[in-house]
Amino acid sequence: MADPDLSDIKRRMDGALDALQKEFAGLRTGRASAGLLEPITVEAYGAATPMNQVGSISVPEPRMVTVQVWDRSLVGAVEKAIRDSGLGLNPATDGQLVRVPIPALSEERRIEMTKIAGKYAEQGRVAVRNVRRDGMEMLKKMEKDSEISKDEHHQWAEEIQSLTDSHIKKIDGSLSQKEEEILQV
Repeated sequence: MADPDLSDIKRRMDGALDALQKEFAGLRTGRASAGLLEPITVEAYGAATPMNQVGSISVPEPRMVTVQVWDRSLVGAVEKAIRDSGLGLNPATDGQLVRVPIPALSEERRIEMTKIAGKYAEQGRVAVRNVRRDGMEMLKKMEKDSEISKDEHHQWAEEIQSLTDSHIKKIDGSLSQKEEEILQV
């Protein structure tokens, strides 16, 4: 009798949590973060290239992100990509250095950002629940094929449920932390 592979289920749930953290990093909180520019792609050498592959992103001060562009010919493309990103940022070029000042958030923008964070968290919860559903279907199939007993099915189902609960709890914790970060003045 083979045991179901819970490591794959845990890996996929962790992946959903990691994806959520990346989404949260891209949400602007009025505080500078290198993660803010990482999702942006730049039109470079005829292809959409991630920002961190055309220059080094750093945070020299709390309300400033800089991109040290490695290829002088891409400075304009980097500036345009940041401006067109929909993040409401206005970059300024200084040679091969692109400075991106992070403006303070207005109250209504903060509320809008918490709603967006909530949507991201719900997508994360749905992803975790989908992994749980896949795991439960795998257990049903294994029981049907007589690979595991009814009791083992029940034990493994509890294990999958506890994994699900812990990941949902982590998502909720990340969300409340992000909301607190956004709403701080």
